Amino acid sequence: MYPRIPASFLPAAALFAALVNFAAAAAPSYDQHVIFDNSPAGGGYAHSGAYIVPPSTLAVTDGRFPVATDHFVSPPNSLRLQWRSGKGGDWQMMLKDRDRDWRKFEREGDTLAFWCWSDSEITAANSPRVFLQDREQGGTPALLLVKEGGSIPAGKWVRIKLSFGKPDTLYNGTDDNEFRLGHTASITFTQGLDDGIEHTLYLDDFMIIKDGEADTKPPSAPTGLAAKAYERHFDVSWQRSPSPDVLSYRIYRSLDGGEFIPVGTQRNAWTRFEDFTGQPGHAAVYKVSALDMAGNESPLSAPSVAATTQALTDDALLDMVQEGCFRYYWEAGHPNAGMAPEITPGDENLIAAGGNGFGIMALLVATDRQFVTRDQGAARMLKICRFLAKADRFHGVWAHFLDGRTGKVRPYFGKYDNGGDLVETAFVIQGLLAARQYFDRDDAAEREIRDTATRLWREVEWDWYRQKPDSDVLYWHWSPDYGFHIHHPLIGWNETMIIYLLAIASPTHPVPASLYHTGWAGQSERNRQYRHGWSRTTDGDHYLNGNTYYGIKLEVGEGNGSDLFFTHFSFMGFDPRGLRDRYTNYFNNNRAIALINRAYCMENPLKFVGYGPDCWGRSAGVNAGGGRPLPRDDNGTINVMASLSSMPYTPEESMSALKHFYRDLGAKTWGAYGFHDGFNETENNFDEDYMALNQAPIVVMIENYRTGLVWKKFMANPEIQPALKAIGFTPDPDAKK
Repeated sequence: MYPRIPASFLPAAALFAALVNFAAAAAPSYDQHVIFDNSPAGGGYAHSGAYIVPPSTLAVTDGRFPVATDHFVSPPNSLRLQWRSGKGGDWQMMLKDRDRDWRKFEREGDTLAFWCWSDSEITAANSPRVFLQDREQGGTPALLLVKEGGSIPAGKWVRIKLSFGKPDTLYNGTDDNEFRLGHTASITFTQGLDDGIEHTLYLDDFMIIKDGEADTKPPSAPTGLAAKAYERHFDVSWQRSPSPDVLSYRIYRSLDGGEFIPVGTQRNAWTRFEDFTGQPGHAAVYKVSALDMAGNESPLSAPSVAATTQALTDDALLDMVQEGCFRYYWEAGHPNAGMAPEITPGDENLIAAGGNGFGIMALLVATDRQFVTRDQGAARMLKICRFLAKADRFHGVWAHFLDGRTGKVRPYFGKYDNGGDLVETAFVIQGLLAARQYFDRDDAAEREIRDTATRLWREVEWDWYRQKPDSDVLYWHWSPDYGFHIHHPLIGWNETMIIYLLAIASPTHPVPASLYHTGWAGQSERNRQYRHGWSRTTDGDHYLNGNTYYGIKLEVGEGNGSDLFFTHFSFMGFDPRGLRDRYTNYFNNNRAIALINRAYCMENPLKFVGYGPDCWGRSAGVNAGGGRPLPRDDNGTINVMASLSSMPYTPEESMSALKHFYRDLGAKTWGAYGFHDGFNETENNFDEDYMALNQAPIVVMIENYRTGLVWKKFMANPEIQPALKAIGFTPDPDAKK
């Protein structure tokens, strides 16, 4: 059962202060209000937990809040609370904030609001209690869901509002540990009076709001609706509603041209929804509405043109994946910087330099494949170049994080992180050099791109980051206030090979080629201890490894190869095919690391759900644990980018993973900007996150497998071949190409 909430349906009490003049305000931030609107997967909701003391009973799924599809407000699902309160027993069901411990959204409002549907009347005599805790461990008393004299009628959606007075604090206790509603971390329902009767509540749309005067005016409908059919899903897009108070959109589908049923909910910042309908051969038409925080729903949009899903070839699937992942940089790009946020959902102004260096290379692929026109691609590239030229630099080196509005450094990781980051900068330069070769037309925009890219490249003072003139290694960070306080040397095997290649290739501030061998591949005791520090093994602590894992020999790398992003980040522009240095052929070595990673997932020593020949890829991610293919670092999370970006090395194995992620997991792993960061089937946790460091490598490395486009453009820069020769790279005629 699902309602279309009419504008006239409002609880008798006043709802939302500050919404009287909301039309003149900016659109509300979805993440500053919404705690739960739906689960990406059925079963037990990943961000929840239960506690039961008999004789009380509580329905759970794998110890979690059951996800229900038979009743909901925001499609396609809600949470079901089914209990019996017995004498002397107890139960609790906790709804947790989405697992974003390092993205601390500051919610706005003084009231917790959510919708309830009950199978029987709920009164104070049989009402559960509710209490909240914040991330500082402050909490509220357990309040009755229904106060004396009130009720929740049976068979009707009712909006509950629990007011907490001031926006920030309430319930001062016996110490200074105050509860902050804006920092809410969990909402817990717990046993009330022991009536011994089973009750069922459906709960949906939990959010923090500002209570006050009622808003009864629905938003305007979105326009420009379109639907594009793929193999298992439809990509539904629209133009924003002009109303400034829209919080979300609701998507309606008709499979027969008749009744439109609600099938999905989308946050207000995104104007795209991916609707999975199963096997090929489904025709569908869509409509979309807009909703505000009061639950007012706009009229439905005009319908889309009908489209029909059809089986896709491997090439068509790769096109779909590349275009979908590229949209992260195109549609979520900052209006001033032209670059994508570090992570979405997250701070839209927090721009990671390195991830957007990868994004530049993804832009080349998108332009070449005509996902955007040449003029559009050049215009976005020019905006990025102009932003980078004005952004903070420290001896020519950008910070890890920049503010998209100003270009100023954002010391996100702490006060010492307020200067240059040589690794992030190398990822940017890798992209700029590829763009310098790609945008080769003789027009004003492309000339400015080439000239700016060249100037930015020449201004990077790689030699400054030696720390001392006679240093045999490069260092990661330098701060204008704290100097080389972080003192982090760049020693391989990891993602930083490209830093040494570019530093040696620099036309203005080069370092000796010998640093590649003393720093990156160094054998000194300092280098050995560094490798011990993060790998905790002697395997490969002299850079060379030589051991065999799962029957696969690994020439270079600590342990069994570690995170797969090591094989991607330095090799998006640098083409390792047909080359070797004195240590290995890196194409073959990267292939070995990918195959070892896959073999580990097939062995699955910790017996996590889902791991197998078509479901593999251990690497860093939002919830990936250590990210390495080792039991101590394995928490059951598969990183989608890890296997897909390995496609040049493992084309068959990566393509099988792609088909599994798309065809079998579908909407759990694929969304508005392509594949999500990762998933953990054991925990039923399917991240709905996109990262700048993840989306572009998928686009770029698939293209390097298909055409070698970015490899060709980067390697065409005249500074690269002399640097490789100086390092000692030579042709490897026996290499896999």
